[in-house]
Amino acid sequence: MRLPSNFVVIATRNEGKVKEFAKLFEAKGYKVRSLADYTDLPEIVESGTTFAENARIKAQIISAHLHVPVLADDSGLCVAALGGAPGVYSARYAGENATDADNNARLLQALLELGEEHAPAEQDGHPKMLSEASFVCALTLIDPVANEVIEAEDVCQGYIIQEGRGESGFGYDPLFYIPTLGRTMAELTVEEKNEMSHRAKALRKFLDQLPDQT
Repeated sequence: MRLPSNFVVIATRNEGKVKEFAKLFEAKGYKVRSLADYTDLPEIVESGTTFAENARIKAQIISAHLHVPVLADDSGLCVAALGGAPGVYSARYAGENATDADNNARLLQALLELGEEHAPAEQDGHPKMLSEASFVCALTLIDPVANEVIEAEDVCQGYIIQEGRGESGFGYDPLFYIPTLGRTMAELTVEEKNEMSHRAKALRKFLDQLPDQT
C-alpha cells in the first residue's frame, strides 16, 4: 500500500499526539495534518469496547468525510489493580471534560482506596509503586480511494507511582514509571519516548508496511 499524497490526516486534535506522529512520519517523508486543520467534521462517538474498535470507528468516519487516507489511534492506560481500568475511558476517566490533572487525580484516588495489599513490593532506589500498568495503542489507517486498511497495536509496560514526576509528555505520563529506565514517561526526551512508547512501537509496525515517500 502506498499513500496517494505526501501527507497523512491524524484523527485527533491532541497536540501531544500530533507531535509524536509528526516526528515518526518525518522519517518516511510524510507530513501530518490533524482534525484541527479542518472544519465541519462529523461527530465521532467512540462506542467501541476495545482500543482497536475505537480506532477503526474514527478512521472510518473521518476518511469517508474527507476522502483521503486517515490514520486514527485509540490509546489509553490499563491498570492491573483496577481490572484494566480506565482502559478505553482513559481520556474521560474523571468525566467528559476532564483535564489530564483531573484524570491523574482520579486514578490515584482509585488506587489509594484499594489499600496497600494491592501494591507491588517496594524496591530500593525506586519510588513507591501502586500497581502494574500498561499503555496500549491501536492504530487503523483507512484509504477510502484504494479501499485498503492497515492496523497495528502494541503496548508499553510499567507501573503507576504515587506521585507524578516530569514535565514532558501528556495524559498519565507523569505517573507511568518504567523501572528499567528509572524514570516516568514524562521524564523522557521526545527521542527516548519515540523509541519505546506504546504509540511509537505500534506506529513502527504500521510504517514498516509503507514505502518511503520519494
